[in-house]
Amino acid sequence: MSELTDQQMDQLRAALEKRHAELARDIREDLKATGSERYADLAGEVNDSGDESVADQMVDINAAMIERELVELKAVEGARRRMEEGDYGDCIDCGVDIPFARLFAYPAATRCIACQSQREKTYAQGRSAPA
Repeated sequence: MSELTDQQMDQLRAALEKRHAELARDIREDLKATGSERYADLAGEVNDSGDESVADQMVDINAAMIERELVELKAVEGARRRMEEGDYGDCIDCGVDIPFARLFAYPAATRCIACQSQREKTYAQGRSAPA
């Protein structure tokens, strides 16, 4: 486990708990809103191609937002699990301690800055990254 103080761990644990609650609430609200926004309501009574296109885009945007929130929720849950297991704060690629400043900025971080930068360069060309 990284060399984080008890106070730093408490701060990060609180940040993860807060973000988890926010994401769970946002996902529930987005799903509720998506369920109440029928496609026909978005497209309107007149079914011209412009209205249909706007409705399609809104449905796609809502789905993408929910997917992004679910991915982040999974990352937060993974960070909470790593805390329990004693692996929190260790880079999953090189094993070095992830600095507190990085964890404070993004408590679900799994990589140190160097490894994350390398990963982004490697997969920036649209190549799919392994999980």
